[in-house]
Amino acid sequence: MIDKNKVKELADEWLEGKEYFLVDATVDENNKITVEIDHKDGVWIEDCCDLSRFIEAHFDRDIEDFELEVGSAGIGQPMKVLQQYINAIGYDVEVLTAEGKKLEGMMKSADEHGFVVTVMEKQRLEGKKRPQMVEVDKAFGYDDVKWVKCIIDFK
Repeated sequence: MIDKNKVKELADEWLEGKEYFLVDATVDENNKITVEIDHKDGVWIEDCCDLSRFIEAHFDRDIEDFELEVGSAGIGQPMKVLQQYINAIGYDVEVLTAEGKKLEGMMKSADEHGFVVTVMEKQRLEGKKRPQMVEVDKAFGYDDVKWVKCIIDFK
């Protein structure tokens, strides 16, 4: 079976010096290799082809047969790595908390410890008779959520 770590090493080697980053690399029991890359401005098919050829050149199909798929991280898919969270700063996201609550808001910040999303929430303000919609920052650790996705707006 092809070693997943070897695939990651090869992908990292190809990505070195480029603005792309590795999102995920998997190898299933049938030797299907799947590599996902991303870039803040999107992924070009030509780059996926180049990475695919680079990885394929380092394995011998006469020794071990495999299937290789290289692509982008997929629009609307849950974020998997820190760089995706950082790239989402300033954009609307949907969060599913570990408790199963969905929130929508704007990604305010992200680092290796967690992220902050600004949401609109009704709150009773002093001196006001009715609750008002106000911006509230919600901080999350990565273990506090099931997933986070960018909200795609085609308007």
